[in-house]
Amino acid sequence: MGIYILKRILSTIPVLFIVSIAIFSIIHLTPGDPASLLLGEDATSGQINELREKMGLNEPIYEQYLKWISGALQGDLGDSYFMGQSVVEAIKSHMSPTISLAIVAEIIALLISIPLGIIAAIKRGTSTDQFVMVLSLMGMAIPSFLLAIFLALIVGVMLGWLPVVGYAPITDGLWNHIKYLILPAISLGSIQAALIARMTRSSMLEVLDMNYIKMARSQGVKEHTIIFRHAFKNAFLPVLTVVGATLGSLVTGSVVTETIFNIPGIGQLIINSIERRDYSVIQGIVLVVTFAYVIVNLIIDLLYGLIDPRVRLK
Repeated sequence: MGIYILKRILSTIPVLFIVSIAIFSIIHLTPGDPASLLLGEDATSGQINELREKMGLNEPIYEQYLKWISGALQGDLGDSYFMGQSVVEAIKSHMSPTISLAIVAEIIALLISIPLGIIAAIKRGTSTDQFVMVLSLMGMAIPSFLLAIFLALIVGVMLGWLPVVGYAPITDGLWNHIKYLILPAISLGSIQAALIARMTRSSMLEVLDMNYIKMARSQGVKEHTIIFRHAFKNAFLPVLTVVGATLGSLVTGSVVTETIFNIPGIGQLIINSIERRDYSVIQGIVLVVTFAYVIVNLIIDLLYGLIDPRVRLK
């Protein structure tokens, strides 16, 4: 197991290295001068050049990259000249709402999708199965931002059940914290729920057709024992893959949702940073999000080894 863990950890290093080069290159090669934007239209060329020198933008791009990546390895992602604070502090101050939103969205997606996927597999070919598949197709087809607008209009404005915009930290109380996240979490987790439901159904159908399941039924084993103890346990690995992928995409997909519901998370921070051409913040956010995505997938790989020992031999 130790060798398996070491291999998975080492495999993440080249991924992060390549991503860091891509992030830095794309951002610095796009048109626009952050020094000019920071100083405004009335700034002289001398003032702009002085600020560019201070920000290190006059150095060759490879030197800028080496300076940035060496700092990142030491936990220093630079400073935001627009916000007047370090990038690490800026990300920390906006990370909590995004993490809370991603967790609530994933919980809602799992609570909806896994039971529906199991039911659809058990009721294969019936109207119940068809209803679940149509529902999952709708969940994949409707954009999250459109669903967010409908939910805000109907549930928030017309019915007044939940707040439409804003955010309350968990220190204000658990329910007060969650009620601001329910609508954005539903809109954000709808696509994830649809994908997980379809994968659960497909994986369950494959397992339910295996000989050991038929043998268990012929021996009089109770149906709920067959479904949950034998079938779902063996069908869970493909579902776990989708869960890991969707959990990572929830963070990256929260940009539009946070903007619609005015949640002060990473999504709102990156939108503001792109508008201001704040290089340091954009690079830091993308690198942190990529790192989080890689870590989530690493955890999924390690869970594979715990759930199915055969995976450790690969």
